[in-house]
Amino acid sequence: MLQHWSKVLAEHWGIEADLHRLDGEYDLNFRATGRDGAGYVLKVMRAGCDAGLIDMQTAALAHVAEAAPDLPMPRVILSRSGDQVVEAADDAGETRLVWLQEALPGVCYAKFSPHTPALINELGRAAGGLAAALAAFEHPGLARDFKWDLMQADWIAPKLDVITDPQRHALLAQICSEFTHARDAVSALSHQALHNDLNDYNVLISGNGGAGAVTGLIDLGDMCAAPRICDLAICAAYVVLDHAEPEAALAALVAGYHSVNPLSGAEVDALYPLLRMRLAMSVVNSTLMAQDNPDDPYVTISQAPAWRFLEGVTLDAELLRCRLRAACGLPLDDATARVAAWIDSARGSFAPVIGVPLDAAPMGALSVEAVATPRNPFDMTAAEAAALGSDRFGPDDIWLGYYREPRLVYTAPAFRKGPWKSSNRRTVHMGVDVFAPAGTPVSAPLAGRVTFTENRTGSLDYGGMVILAHETPTGDVFHTLYGHLDPDSIAGLAEGQEIAAGAVFAQFGAVDCNGGWAPHLHFQLAYTLSGMGSDWPGVADPDELYLWEAICPNPAALLNLPDAHVAWEPTDKNAVAQMRRDHFGGNLKLTYDDPVMLLRGWRHHMFDEWGRPYLDAYNNVPHVGHAHPRIQAVVADQLTRMNSNTRYLHPAQAAFAEKLLSKLPPELSVCWFVNSGSEANELALRLARAASGGRGMVTPDHGYHGNTTGAMDLSAYKFNAKGGAGQPDWVELVDIPDDYRGAFRRGSENPGEAYAAQVDDALSRMAGKGHKLAGFIAETFPSVGGQILPPDGYLKGVYERIRAAGGICIADEVQTGLGRLGEHYFAFEAQGVLPDIVVLGKPIGNGHPLGVVITTPEVAKAFAKGPEFFSTFGGSTLSCRVGKTVLDIVDDEGLAENAAVMGARLMSGLQGLAEKHPLIGDVRGMGLFVGVEMVNDRTRRDPATRQTAYILNRMRAARILIGCEGPDNNILKVRPPLTVDAEGIDRLIHQLGAILSESGSQPDG
Repeated sequence: MLQHWSKVLAEHWGIEADLHRLDGEYDLNFRATGRDGAGYVLKVMRAGCDAGLIDMQTAALAHVAEAAPDLPMPRVILSRSGDQVVEAADDAGETRLVWLQEALPGVCYAKFSPHTPALINELGRAAGGLAAALAAFEHPGLARDFKWDLMQADWIAPKLDVITDPQRHALLAQICSEFTHARDAVSALSHQALHNDLNDYNVLISGNGGAGAVTGLIDLGDMCAAPRICDLAICAAYVVLDHAEPEAALAALVAGYHSVNPLSGAEVDALYPLLRMRLAMSVVNSTLMAQDNPDDPYVTISQAPAWRFLEGVTLDAELLRCRLRAACGLPLDDATARVAAWIDSARGSFAPVIGVPLDAAPMGALSVEAVATPRNPFDMTAAEAAALGSDRFGPDDIWLGYYREPRLVYTAPAFRKGPWKSSNRRTVHMGVDVFAPAGTPVSAPLAGRVTFTENRTGSLDYGGMVILAHETPTGDVFHTLYGHLDPDSIAGLAEGQEIAAGAVFAQFGAVDCNGGWAPHLHFQLAYTLSGMGSDWPGVADPDELYLWEAICPNPAALLNLPDAHVAWEPTDKNAVAQMRRDHFGGNLKLTYDDPVMLLRGWRHHMFDEWGRPYLDAYNNVPHVGHAHPRIQAVVADQLTRMNSNTRYLHPAQAAFAEKLLSKLPPELSVCWFVNSGSEANELALRLARAASGGRGMVTPDHGYHGNTTGAMDLSAYKFNAKGGAGQPDWVELVDIPDDYRGAFRRGSENPGEAYAAQVDDALSRMAGKGHKLAGFIAETFPSVGGQILPPDGYLKGVYERIRAAGGICIADEVQTGLGRLGEHYFAFEAQGVLPDIVVLGKPIGNGHPLGVVITTPEVAKAFAKGPEFFSTFGGSTLSCRVGKTVLDIVDDEGLAENAAVMGARLMSGLQGLAEKHPLIGDVRGMGLFVGVEMVNDRTRRDPATRQTAYILNRMRAARILIGCEGPDNNILKVRPPLTVDAEGIDRLIHQLGAILSESGSQPDG
């Protein structure tokens, strides 16, 4: 068959091409690749096909090309005779109509992942743009009696007996009933030309470096005239298939469509029943066709995912309707706009909700940015809840809490929206809090009717709670909610009971009955109870504010206050970024394509300005975890006393030194305290020169030792970078001891010694330049070089050669020291060597600026012959207490042991991923110092730099922070705080596995 149609293509279009068949329900479709690499789609229509059907499609394509030339639609290619369509006989001698289109780039949407909100929104814009372009298109073929016309979908009702499963049959009958109920309203909408089949195989996506972009809308074979919402519903039916968040996907799609082709509220309301009817049509049709064509896989291609959605996904249709309207910026219904206008017009006339005006009440921020409550953002204690605001207000003060304020006080499992600590959680307060003493009376701001009362006795719940219904003068209904009431004060209320404006109907509850909170009233307004009933969410997911702000707007007017008075205004991330661009150095780099603004931390999690949690699997500075209470207490305590320097005696200096030296071999017994790893390496260089009498240094390529002048001179990662100063003539480089992609690999004979032998050549080059050797410096396990674990014997061979030449051996343990490796406190122990100098940096201060240099008495004595050394803040009283506390915590909390256990769990998980994903070339590490090297081919081992950047940013989008390193930036760096637990490790492995399956993570070529 392929050879036959290849000849037809050559004969009529003069194109020599290789063909392979594409899926199709009725017609033959072939992808043709010309000898020049150009792509085409050869369409061979079924025998007896009406020529008008092709004419409609070619005319529509021409129309769209003129009306919307930027839309990704194929162009028709004329034959050699200038015809759009030619006649050709098939293998059986029957005449077929044949035509040719250009092939568009990309893969079908069904085969691309992930289906992100951004991609779905772009698809919505493309679908909306196509519908807008087709609005003026007319053709007699559009008026067709056609089973895929959604307005003719009731043909499936008498066919439902083909579905023999009784539950499925009943489900489809229900969908048909809902469609019948909605059909008259939809039919009354304006009809126009539609694509009518924007399914997941008729949309093309190109990787675009991994992110994905819509590059093709194809196959107009199902065109008809119908209301445009039918087109969007058909597209939506396939967008939701197997999507983890179908509601969010629909909102993104509809918002995209609406942005270029505005929808009415009535159209939006019709989408969900039409969507379900399209899927019902699909499963009924495929079941019927499977009976006639049991061996044709195309006819059942969408049935399984369609059933998974119809049977397995439960969406509240009314709440979804509100969600989609809110995504488009439309009012929830006609009454909502009237209610909002009336409430605003009556502002100032409502009865005081606690009997006194609130305009003089101060605001008290409880936001992520403003307060450090709770100490542990995953566990609000009873004491913290009861004392909320007590740092600023007294028990008899009246004060207000903000509307739309992101808070970390909502720590109960009910607020988490997934299985992980870093899953989405509800953080944004959707009411106004009125803080006042327990027993304060609560009055109705306007006449209302009791619709619900309850005593929610759970810890940090509402306690006593009342919902009132109210009517505007025109009869529109809205509701108010009152939480944290005294349950006894509302015990006499009955459903339906009328409450007069200004009438007292409740009292503030005390801590022992209001859910455990400092006495206050949670006051919330709702325009509708659709999808909520009596279970109002008083707190919203920040990513769903568009919905909950539409349902539960600012209630300030009912409190006779301006909206702005109680509306929280968070720090604008974009403004912070702009300020940074304007006033910070241009080479001060931000991580990730979409940088994060992080305001709180706890152990191995961090929180952004909206309270979204992030798993920190990257930052080694908070060695014992973010915001450790013992470190905070030590800092606060010492700063109430004094903070001086090493010119004066203080027991904290001796205590820190004694604790640190207890972890080191006895030969290393002299230390200096400095401000940073950079300063420490600068000092180490001075020590080496003083002890050796030389100047020259040997160091591995792509190393990094800090940003001071001397440290930069030792850091090939910096001096060889774009704009770098270049290699100093007194520095000699040797290869990174990489036994995966380097010159001497695992499995070869003694790669450690082979790498160490490179020092001989380096020493020869140095001598040839007239320099005397000072020493050798390396990150013991190179981190910037790619999370490298040198092969056995490497440092032993290096140190022997350096010492034989009169040099000093420096171990930069900033990245690897202090228990990170689990079984070894320092990396030099794993190599079986004893350095002359050890350098420690940022982790020893857990975020406090601190570095340490430790050496032998002999080296120290040589350095002491020079001028006095002094670092103002390095050995400060505060720094010494912080440093010792970090070391104590590592011991007291068993963090080195935890690093060993969690590191083994991490390595096991990563090795499991490597078995499934060929992009992973190597998994290496020790404890919580781990690298994952990405390659396009495991034989060639060529670096997968693009994919690594993609994975890094996709992990950030999933709120997991990792890094990438290596000369080719193709190695994922995983080095979390030592507090990381099994849940954090499993979260990382789970998410990384999902991202490795995405289209952007696949190897090139």
